[in-house]
Amino acid sequence: MSNDLVVVRAALNLEDQAVRERLRSPRPHRHARGTRFEIGTLPGSQGRVVLGLTGKGNQASAVLAERAIQEFSPSALLFVGVAGALWDTPPLGDVVVATHVYAYHGGTSEDDGLKARPRLWEADHQIGQTAAHLARVGEWSRHGPPDHPLPQAHLGAIAAGEIVQNSRISREAEWIRQTYNDALAIEMEGAGVAQAGHLSGAPVAIVRGISDRADGTKATEADRKWQPIAAANAAVFALELATELIEAEPPTMYKDSDSSGSGSVTNTAHGSVGVQAGHVSGGTFHVSLTSSPPAPDDIPARLADLREELARERSVGRIDMETHEAASEEIDIASKGIEEATPESRKTSLLALKRLMGLLGDLASLAAKVASLITAVKGVS
Repeated sequence: MSNDLVVVRAALNLEDQAVRERLRSPRPHRHARGTRFEIGTLPGSQGRVVLGLTGKGNQASAVLAERAIQEFSPSALLFVGVAGALWDTPPLGDVVVATHVYAYHGGTSEDDGLKARPRLWEADHQIGQTAAHLARVGEWSRHGPPDHPLPQAHLGAIAAGEIVQNSRISREAEWIRQTYNDALAIEMEGAGVAQAGHLSGAPVAIVRGISDRADGTKATEADRKWQPIAAANAAVFALELATELIEAEPPTMYKDSDSSGSGSVTNTAHGSVGVQAGHVSGGTFHVSLTSSPPAPDDIPARLADLREELARERSVGRIDMETHEAASEEIDIASKGIEEATPESRKTSLLALKRLMGLLGDLASLAAKVASLITAVKGVS
């Protein structure tokens, strides 16, 4: 994982430009399949931002978000742009940061009506905490467009569907009001991005500026006026959030600092911990690792063992089905890369293992084995 880099994606040129004009020295980067990115530096920070367009819709956003995660292994993925407010608040120009995202079109049609079967993704805890702090302090709002009221940031649910919602009296509007009345804003990309982040183990933030009220006034003069203001405010908040996330000490069990398999690791643990050697400094325990990673010949066998242990964890309910499927896919990718034994395939294996680490971060024993495999793959010449 690149601890000094975040990916920022947007659906529209207007949204992309609002972010780009705040970056220092953006330069192009071209994916092997033709997707174009730009890499710039955060204002007032050494952190880097990878910027790119997805186009409209959850499907395109999911595919290209996953592509960006695989290409750059970012510390977080932020989706930034405009949205419609579902109710009379938040005001136009304010920013909504998703605490959770509804894919609200999920359902089943029966004789007595449509029954909701939504998908839902919750925001990463660290992202939620950081966003809430920025919203409380409010300093970010001073960097928005001049000559406009200072915007506020709101944390709440966002509904992401497959259509442009521009009515408060349509059948779809009534469905949303009855079933998702806690949602503050509505848009068309957040569910795809959230799914891509979940499957890849990358934390996701959805940051939306309110440009309209989804009430029949889209494409009016007022909408054209507020779109650039809302996009600019969302960009300002998102880059402040990116700066905070990059500058914060990552609270992960494994820190990818070198490939030697030894050194200093910052570790957060719960329960009783036995330690051979180490020291305490500033409330953080530093321990020198003495265990050896598996030898290159052992990597396929270790991956097979990891797959079996993953199945056991699923059978006892400590891993949900989606996480198990996503983790199994990453093991397949890593195994294939090791089997092919080329420099490019080893890179693919390494990225798969890093994504696997993100998926299994809550299971210490499995994450430790993945960390050992990462070290071993790095050591393969």
